[in-house]
Amino acid sequence: MPQAKTLSPKELRRVLDYTATRKHAARNRLMILMTHWSGMRVGEVAALLKADVLNNDGTVRDEIRLTAEQTKGRHARVVFVSEKLRREIAGYLKLIAKRAAAAHLFATQKRGRFSANTLCQTLNTIYDQAGVDGASSHSGRRSFITTLSSQGVGVRVLAKLAGHRSLASVMPYIDASDDMLRNAVELL
Repeated sequence: MPQAKTLSPKELRRVLDYTATRKHAARNRLMILMTHWSGMRVGEVAALLKADVLNNDGTVRDEIRLTAEQTKGRHARVVFVSEKLRREIAGYLKLIAKRAAAAHLFATQKRGRFSANTLCQTLNTIYDQAGVDGASSHSGRRSFITTLSSQGVGVRVLAKLAGHRSLASVMPYIDASDDMLRNAVELL
């Protein structure tokens, strides 16, 4: 099975522009950005509760503490949240202000919670309809890791950010584009 496509900034913009024209635009935008800007797995995004992203004072957390039950490998981990992602989360929280803190952050059209599988299908459909060939629900995670790698972030840090327990596990996520290869040889 081929690996999920790593999206360029232009392709991500195309996906977000497409998403803005559809139903549930704010919800879908944030679900996509959670994978692209924090490297969260789709199942982790689906499992998020509103309380997971909020501090007691109502501000957005800069660290999301995932419980073992919320992660793939059943190992609790911390997801670090950038300022730009915190702004996106804050904007979305205003839209769902009446939802209880114990409720899931993202609700389906029928107001239920997303399963990992349903969220995968939702993201795959968005990527497909936005015209990004080869993209899948795993593209955000791969794009997150590849982008950080291309900016010089070390493999040990990438593994921690991705929630991988071994350095070897993060290696398949790192894509090498022709531009990255060209830039590498110019370092000589």
